Amino acid sequence: KVLDASTLSFGTRVRWFAICFVTGILCSFLGTALLWLPKGIKLFAVFYTLGNIAALASTCFLMGPVKQLKAMFDPKRLIATIVMLVNIL
Repeated sequence: KVLDASTLSFGTRVRWFAICFVTGILCSFLGTALLWLPKGIKLFAVFYTLGNIAALASTCFLMGPVKQLKAMFDPKRLIATIVMLVNIL
């Protein structure tokens, strides 16, 4: 059922998951490292937000975007999803 959400092959989906996930981690760490520079708070906000978005996108490659959104807005996860999205903005 996982493969039904996209026309991409499983290997391609795993590769893009890894690329997005590693990019998300690197952006988050880079944002944290830039926090100590002058005007670093703005750079931190940008890179940390990009890191979180990339990490979220990585799971879309495994689950598919529609299934990802359905899982995120499930009643059990709704409050956590709203808090996360509000804090990203």
